[in-house]
Amino acid sequence: MEVYKFGGASVSNANAVKNLVSIIQNTHKNNLLIVISAMGKMTNKLEELTNAYIFGQDNTYDLLEEIKAYHFIILNELFDDHSHPVFNDIANTFVEIEWLLDEEPNDAPDYIYDQIVSIGEILSTKIVAAYLNKEGISSTWVDARNFIKTDNSYKEGKVDWKKTAVEIEKHLVPLLEKSIAITQGFIGSTSENFTTTLGREGSDYSAAIFSSCLDAAALTIWKDVPGVLNADPKWFAKTERIPQLSYHDAIELTYYGATVIHPKTIKPLQNKNIPLYVRSFLDPAGEGTVINNGNNPLPVASFIFKVNQVLISIFPKDFSFIIEENLSDIFSLFHKHKVKVNTMLNSAISFSVSVDNDTEKIKNLIEDLSILYKVKYNNGLELVTIRYYNQETIERVTVDKDILLEVKSRHTCQIVMKDKGNIE
Repeated sequence: MEVYKFGGASVSNANAVKNLVSIIQNTHKNNLLIVISAMGKMTNKLEELTNAYIFGQDNTYDLLEEIKAYHFIILNELFDDHSHPVFNDIANTFVEIEWLLDEEPNDAPDYIYDQIVSIGEILSTKIVAAYLNKEGISSTWVDARNFIKTDNSYKEGKVDWKKTAVEIEKHLVPLLEKSIAITQGFIGSTSENFTTTLGREGSDYSAAIFSSCLDAAALTIWKDVPGVLNADPKWFAKTERIPQLSYHDAIELTYYGATVIHPKTIKPLQNKNIPLYVRSFLDPAGEGTVINNGNNPLPVASFIFKVNQVLISIFPKDFSFIIEENLSDIFSLFHKHKVKVNTMLNSAISFSVSVDNDTEKIKNLIEDLSILYKVKYNNGLELVTIRYYNQETIERVTVDKDILLEVKSRHTCQIVMKDKGNIE
């Protein structure tokens, strides 16, 4: 039994869907579960719709019509017969959103978000399942919300692994013995059957959950890159594919911000020793990357860039030491404001952290910190993380940069920096 996961780019238009079907035809296996994201950048567009609805903007229904048109263009290009049942199925799915938009937005914003944004995955999987069957590949559409059970933490649902495993074993395993199944990434449901989402880019995590509970032989994530690269091509003109990396290195890279795989994906696979293949849907015959329990170090240094960083430095007002009690208070405030620390450095009289610049969150955090501490901060910074660094790799990324903070461990170096002479 195997699991394939296809992201938004792999189903962004009719030709992309046809390519997906071609991959399934050429690698056709029994006992296959296919996990699919929303089409293209549809999650972003559905987030726009959610905000427009919550804040009563005039363009709410215009956004909905734009979302409808996008999906029906793809349908029209995939199906010559407009009487095909998928057209009604997709139209009825949109009716669910219309009913919601006709009501006043009285529910909590995170709850509303999950009910609207989750529709993207429902739409994409219904279209792909129908097209697979049209092309002669017998497949069954299944609703991930029937299997992945979470708590009531909307927008960031925490998985109830025990309930999820029971539902998958009881209802999904027998189905997969007879047919390929198509399901959604990113979504789950509460014990009251309200839809939840697992956090942005959570479809990889969904695929790992299914893989773990199915004891899958492998999980393959199909991307628009030839595998895991040692740097993001938008930052480096020349990158290298990493043929194999360990679960440990993959966890480290995703923790520090590598975007090729969702950070929560690796651990469920490692626990069951399930290999993860990262392959290109643009070059399905390519070797890709395998992530498994090997312990070889990466063959090349890997670089992870985060831009739009804020460096926050915290000092005691009375010039005493930063001690454990202070750190406990400080981390409590970061948790309260849901601000994730990307790197940190502690000294006797200061504690410095680099965080993503979410303007409202950072403003409120600094206000709270300033009650007990002296706070300084710099905006518009870059954070680079180098896994398996040496001095040459550090010099490579710090040309014409002012270094504000540098943290080194045995295998990892993190540098917070800014273009020379441009500190805010």
